[in-house]
Amino acid sequence: MSETATAATSEATETAEATAASAADQALNTRNRLVITLLLISTFVVILNETIMGVALPRLMTDLAITASAAQWLTSAFMLTMAVVIPVTGFLLQRFHTRPVFIAAMSLFSTGTLIAALAPGFEVLLAARVVQATGTAIMFPLLLTTVMTLVPPAHLGRMMGNISIVISVAPAIGPTISGAILSVLDWRWMFILVLPIALTALTVGGTLMKNVTTPRKTPIDVFSVILSAFGFGGLVYGLSNLGAASGGIGSVSGWLPLAVGAIALTLFILRQLRLQQSDRALLDLRTFGSRTFTFAIVMMAISMMALFGTIILLPIYTQTVLGLSSLQAGLLLLPGGLVMGLLAPIVGRLYDRSGPTRLLITGSTIVSAVFWSMTMLGANSSPWLVLAAHVTLSFGLALLFTPLFTAGLGAVRPELYSHGSAMVGTVQQLSGAVGTALFVTVMASVAATSLAGGATDVAASAAGIHAAFLCGAVISLFAIPAAFFIRRPAQDELPAGVPALPHQG
Repeated sequence: MSETATAATSEATETAEATAASAADQALNTRNRLVITLLLISTFVVILNETIMGVALPRLMTDLAITASAAQWLTSAFMLTMAVVIPVTGFLLQRFHTRPVFIAAMSLFSTGTLIAALAPGFEVLLAARVVQATGTAIMFPLLLTTVMTLVPPAHLGRMMGNISIVISVAPAIGPTISGAILSVLDWRWMFILVLPIALTALTVGGTLMKNVTTPRKTPIDVFSVILSAFGFGGLVYGLSNLGAASGGIGSVSGWLPLAVGAIALTLFILRQLRLQQSDRALLDLRTFGSRTFTFAIVMMAISMMALFGTIILLPIYTQTVLGLSSLQAGLLLLPGGLVMGLLAPIVGRLYDRSGPTRLLITGSTIVSAVFWSMTMLGANSSPWLVLAAHVTLSFGLALLFTPLFTAGLGAVRPELYSHGSAMVGTVQQLSGAVGTALFVTVMASVAATSLAGGATDVAASAAGIHAAFLCGAVISLFAIPAAFFIRRPAQDELPAGVPALPHQG
C-alpha cells in the first residue's frame, strides 16, 4: 500500500507540474500574441503616414502658398528622417526593453501628428513630419526584431505574412485614404483622424505591452552615428532632389549630396567592419555573411523600388494624362492594396509549407511582366487597363514580400536580429527613395524633351511615363535570377557557428 500511495503521489505531482507548465506556456503564448498584435496595429498606423501626403500635395500648395518643390519635402523629409534614424535602432533595441522603446516611438508619432493637425504653416507642418518619421523609424525594426525573437520557425512564414500587410498595404492605401479625406474635408483632417488611433495605440500598448527582449549594455559609437546620418541621409536627400520638380539629372543639389552620402557611407561601412570585431558596431554587417540574407536584401530593394515608384507614378499618370480626379486616382490604387493584404497570410502559409523559392520566382516574373506591359500605356489607355495592371502587380509583390522577410531574417543569427531588422528598414527607405527619384526624374526629363520638340502637355507626360516604366521594367529583370539563390535558412550557407533552423514541411 505504501508503494502504491507513493506512486500515486508521484504521479499526482507530475500531473500537477505538467499542468502548471502547460498553463505557463499558454500564458506565455498569450502574452506573445498580445505583444505582436499591438506592434502590428501600431506599425500599420505609423507606416500609413509615409505615403498619405502624395495626393494631398496640390491642395497643400494652394492652401499654404508654397511651390511644388517645397511641398515635395513633406514626403521627402519623412523618408530622410527614416533613413537617418533606422540605422540607430539596432543599438536601441539591444540597449533597452521592448516596452519603453514602444512608448517612445508611439509618443513621438502621436506628438508629430498633433503638431501637424495644429500646424499654422508649412514650416511647422514640415517639423511635425520629421517628428512623426522618428517614431515610425523605431516601430518597424521593433516589430521585426520582436517577431523574430518570439515566433517559432515553423510559424514564421504565417506571421511574416501579417507583417507584409503592414509593409505593403499601408503605403499602398495611403493615397486612397488621403484622396477620400480631401474630397470632403480640409487637409488637417488627414492628421486629426489619425490622432485618436495613434493615442489609443499608445495608451493600450503602453498599458498592456510586456518586455520580451533582454537588453544588454552596448556602447554607442558617436562617430558611426554621424557617418550614418551623412551617408544614408545624403543619399536620400540627393535622390529626393533629383526627383523633385526643381531638380533633375543635371541638378547640383542632387549630385552633391549623393557624392557626400556615398563617401560617408563608404567610411561608415569601413568603420562598422572594424567595430563589429569587438561587437561594438552600430549596424553589424555580419548579417551579410548569409547568402540568403544578401540576395533577399537585393530582391527587397528592387521590390520596394517597384512599389514606391508605382505609387508615385500612377497617380501622376492618371491625373495628368487620363484626366482623373485625386479621389479617382487614389481609389484606383485601393484594389491592389487590398489584394496584397488578402494574399499576405495565404503566402505566409505557402511559405511554411514549401519554402520561398517557387513563390519568389513566380512573383518576380509577374512583377517584371507587368512592368513591361505598362510600357504600352499611353494618352488613350483605359483606366480599367491601369487598374488591371496595378492589381496584377500587387499580386506579384504579395508573392515577394513575405518570403523575402521570412527567409532573409530567418538566416540571421539570433543575436543579430536587431541589426538585420534595422538593415531591412534602411534598405526599404533607400530603395523607396531610389524608386521615387528614378521614376520621377526619368519621367520629367523625357517629358521636358518632348515639350521642347513641340509635343502637347498630355503627349509629353505620356512619353515621360512610358520611359519611366521602361526603366522600371529593365530593373525588374534583375530580381528574377536572384530568386533562384534564396532557400530556407536550413539550406542556406549560414555563417560559421550559426545553427540552421529546422526544416518544416
